[in-house]
Amino acid sequence: MKKKLDRFLGGFLVMILAILVIAVLWQIFSRYVLNAPSSVTEEISRFLLIWVGILGAAYCSGQQDHLAIEILPPRLDVKNRQRLKIVINVLIMLFSILVFIIGGSWLVYLNHILGQSSAALHIPLSWVYMVIPLSGIVILMYKWIEIMNPKKFLI
Repeated sequence: MKKKLDRFLGGFLVMILAILVIAVLWQIFSRYVLNAPSSVTEEISRFLLIWVGILGAAYCSGQQDHLAIEILPPRLDVKNRQRLKIVINVLIMLFSILVFIIGGSWLVYLNHILGQSSAALHIPLSWVYMVIPLSGIVILMYKWIEIMNPKKFLI
């Protein structure tokens, strides 16, 4: 399950990053060579940067590449280290549910109800903000996998 999620999310992030690079390169070319900057590519790059940043953070959470201060785990035996890892993962899951899923869904809903759309692309901003609850779900999935396999994901 984790390998499939890693492969899908990694491929999706690479695709978004490739589109982001192309959009930024076109923006630079149109601004300095054609003397006609494109507002569409500016908005596309801004939105894709939001998606890469937030989904990339969820991916890093699944790879355990996120920032961590490891003062306590090396001092614990294996069994207590597993317990600590479970407690940490449960806290991350609660944070993900409260902030990303509930808070992010509220933001998406509010933008949808208000009918806000982007200036240049005229797409609903709720689509842009959909990455927040989506990332929360991805974090939940990763942390659930870690809790179900505590020996494989030791601190």
